[in-house]
Amino acid sequence: MTARKLSEAFLHLGLGATAVPQPPFDGMEWYAGYSARHGDDGSEGRLVSQHTFSESWDSWEMHPKGSEVVICTHGTMVLTQEYPDGQREETALCAGEYAINPPGVWHIADVESSATAIFITAGEGTQHRPR
Repeated sequence: MTARKLSEAFLHLGLGATAVPQPPFDGMEWYAGYSARHGDDGSEGRLVSQHTFSESWDSWEMHPKGSEVVICTHGTMVLTQEYPDGQREETALCAGEYAINPPGVWHIADVESSATAIFITAGEGTQHRPR
């Protein structure tokens, strides 16, 4: 067994209760490779990742085929969710707290200084739009 840093090497949870370490994260193009490696798992596959933010997100995202769990592990962040009917809801998270982004709900995060979060994402079909 080899210890890995989640912030550098994400984890795929796949069909048959598998857990597959991923190659080092090297930017947004990494996601295309991830889809090629695990796309056959469809909406049942989950990406477990960790990111640290020093700025608010510059785009919204939405996962149409499954829920996403956001676990704040350091600092504070405000998660804004926009539901299909246009209603918006804000949830402040601090270390140890989590929120769930339901399928089809656009979401974004605002960060005042620094925050780290673990994401468990059903990423198939993920969409982005400008802030």
